[in-house]
Amino acid sequence: MKVKKTLASGKTIYYCYAWRKGPLLKNKKGEPMQPGDVGLQAAFDAAHDRLRYPNPETLHGLITSYLRSSEFRSKRPQTRRHYTGYLDIIRDEFGSLTFGDLEAMQTRGRFKSWRDTMADTPRKADFAWSVLSRVLSFGKDRGMLSRNIAERGGRLYRADRRESIWTDADIAAFNAVAGQELRLALLLALWTGQRKGDLLALKWAAYDGASFRLKQSKTGRRVAIPASSAVRAALETIPRPCPAVLCNSRGKPWTEAGFNTSWRKAITASGVEGLTFHDLRGTTVTRLALAGCSIAEIGAITGHSPKDIDAILHAHYLGGQRELAAQAMNKWEHR
Repeated sequence: MKVKKTLASGKTIYYCYAWRKGPLLKNKKGEPMQPGDVGLQAAFDAAHDRLRYPNPETLHGLITSYLRSSEFRSKRPQTRRHYTGYLDIIRDEFGSLTFGDLEAMQTRGRFKSWRDTMADTPRKADFAWSVLSRVLSFGKDRGMLSRNIAERGGRLYRADRRESIWTDADIAAFNAVAGQELRLALLLALWTGQRKGDLLALKWAAYDGASFRLKQSKTGRRVAIPASSAVRAALETIPRPCPAVLCNSRGKPWTEAGFNTSWRKAITASGVEGLTFHDLRGTTVTRLALAGCSIAEIGAITGHSPKDIDAILHAHYLGGQRELAAQAMNKWEHR
């Protein structure tokens, strides 16, 4: 890959990379090699040889083994794409580290300093660290490393979703401006508690008129969710232009990008602030709890673990927590 640059002096130079986002090809003096330079092709070939045949006892070699493993290949395509992007960054930055380096605690400090360079985008920094830790954990599990020095790295991003539940007023405001397709998406999310990706992938074949059966893509858990009367009524009246339950205005299955764009536009038009589609999942948990459902009953619908349900009710959704406390006190007084 070749990138053209004009210097302040007016001189034009090129930055030649072995591949997109790959290493910069330099001469023995450390200067960028230019098109036509003697040795440019050799440097290009050598970089690709290192990519194809890395030293197996380096982080580069470990990443290569991880990419070939069933552990990586079994991940969802979208997850693999995200991982690959960060693995390229990690390989370029630390690929030459040996296994001995990867077991030395001072290297953890280097990794922390690298993560700090991304502190302005804390979610990106945390994901980069988690991918690094996953690779080192793979090495430890396969007996290549004696320990994972990136374990328990802490997090830079702290999302405060404590009040992030959809109220009846929020839902009414959204439905007032959203099209039928988005209103149906909100209704299904609210009454099933499922993730956006699983709802976009939901097929009519998974609905028997009384309940939905699906396998959650993130956890692999299978859930059977009774359809509420509101959901059944909505599904009885809508056309079925495609195999997916949720279709766009053209009668085609939503792409994730297309859905996100349409959702953002509707949110902006509605005036609803500080709420995301994913917050509907937590709203479902909160409403089920307020209806008197047990943790086991909630988990049977949403697929959450008891630990996750407890975290939602006791840490993140304080609006629901206050109502639960009032409800509990009322029960106590009337006993």
